[in-house]
Amino acid sequence: MAADGFQFDFTPEIEAATAPAWEKVKGHVTPMEWRLHAPLIAEINRLKRAKNAVILAHNYMTPEIFHGVGDFVGDSLALAKEAARCDAEVIVQAGVHFMAETSKVLSPEKKILIPDLDAGCSLASSITGADVRLIKQRYPGLPVVTYVNTTADVKAETDICCTSANAVQVVEEAARMWGVDRVILIPDEFLARNVARQTHVGIIAWKGRCEVHERFTAEDILEIKAAYPGAEVLAHPECPAEVLEVSDFAGSTAAMNDYVISKRPKQVVLITECSMADNVAADAVGTEFVRPCNLCPHMKRISLQNIYEALLYDRYEVTVDPAVAERARLAVQRMVDLPPPAQPARYDLIKARHHVAVELI
Repeated sequence: MAADGFQFDFTPEIEAATAPAWEKVKGHVTPMEWRLHAPLIAEINRLKRAKNAVILAHNYMTPEIFHGVGDFVGDSLALAKEAARCDAEVIVQAGVHFMAETSKVLSPEKKILIPDLDAGCSLASSITGADVRLIKQRYPGLPVVTYVNTTADVKAETDICCTSANAVQVVEEAARMWGVDRVILIPDEFLARNVARQTHVGIIAWKGRCEVHERFTAEDILEIKAAYPGAEVLAHPECPAEVLEVSDFAGSTAAMNDYVISKRPKQVVLITECSMADNVAADAVGTEFVRPCNLCPHMKRISLQNIYEALLYDRYEVTVDPAVAERARLAVQRMVDLPPPAQPARYDLIKARHHVAVELI
């Protein structure tokens, strides 16, 4: 029994209330696990209604979170934009800390909660606002393009943000707007190197990496292809370039999801965080998912239990200094104001493009 008196029993009422979610996840969650998850899911959904709250569930959340309690699901920027559009008073970020900060930057009037304060990110923690100030001193006059997977204090030192889907467009637009032939693209080294192969704009990069994606190797992909010759391999652009070169397609988590849903390959491999495949598979009946698994330890700190406690106790609120938030918001807004790219970044074209040297800071 919880401190508030809630009984975590799998009753017929709870079974009925959570039946739609069970239909989504039953291929990835055992019936025994579901009997434990379902009461929490039902109570979380009740608390959301009582507190005018919504839950933003990132693509890397486990299926019971993603399909059971997520009101908005997707990548980090899409979630923050949904948070800004909705009329909820409380936002619970089922993701990592920089995502909660981005939601706060775009929704300063709303209460943003994160279920675990230690849900960090190796990429976001690789650089600070002070680092960016030093970079700007070293390269005066060059625009700073910053990946959205960064903290608010880094965004505040940024000229314009980008996502993995629009990074090429943003880099080229920044070069045009500032009248330069080089831009600073931080902090993901591999994203910067992959972008450099699709543009003639010079790239200055930072040696930040995602601990999930940097572990994949070209040898891994070739072994998978040998074992599953009919499988289509989709990789995230935070992977090393040599991984993308031997993959069939690469793009953001949203692009991978769209690829699977629209093309319905018979067999597919998603080269990204483990839970992504489970969540896409729920809507891709008939596609077999081969799962080479790299877990994100930070994403996996988020659970139904601590989401429940965050809602119940208003735990833990994420705040951003208003002055920092205002400057960070400008960098994000500049990106949002750009017209949609004619075509999202297609990193599967990487092997056909020129190879460009990247200056690494």
